[in-house]
Amino acid sequence: MRLAALLGGLAVAVLVGGWLGWLGALPTALLLDRLLRRIEPPAVRRRRIQEVADLPLAADLLAAVLRAGAPVDRSVLAVADALGGPLGERLGRVGRTLLLGGEPDEAWAYLSPIPGAERLVAAAVRSSTSGAALTGAFTRLADDLRADRSVAVEASARRAGVLIVLPLGLCFLPAFILAGLVPVIVAVLGDVL
Repeated sequence: MRLAALLGGLAVAVLVGGWLGWLGALPTALLLDRLLRRIEPPAVRRRRIQEVADLPLAADLLAAVLRAGAPVDRSVLAVADALGGPLGERLGRVGRTLLLGGEPDEAWAYLSPIPGAERLVAAAVRSSTSGAALTGAFTRLADDLRADRSVAVEASARRAGVLIVLPLGLCFLPAFILAGLVPVIVAVLGDVL
């Protein structure tokens, strides 16, 4: 990535030329380096998307296993085995930490990097300190996560509709101006002059 940023800075220096090109090369290289580092690798993106997609199912499964009477640490391990994948790995760490006597804050923190999991973590930690039942909280959380996902999908579909029409508008607007307005303006100016 740094090589690409340096090559981008060098390209600015060569294309602009002179001392102004070299002056613009440094900020360009620094900006490119910063922007390239912010790009999420495809494997990390796939993992994040899979974790977010599995989170409502995990909350439902946790609620079901807890409702059956299993302790929290065993419930988390059972759900981790059933889910598999990246979320299953994280839940496995949570379950093993709880099983070995780790603090709930420390154990549930493994789920913190997942978008949307902060509510699950907060409910689990709150339950460990207050003794509140987790089954109802996890069931409501699963419903909320599904609702959030459907809202996000609907917003994405609306945004896609706008983005699809945008090139069409960009093509027709200049054509309308050239074919519709320019002849009228030329005719009016021809009569006036």
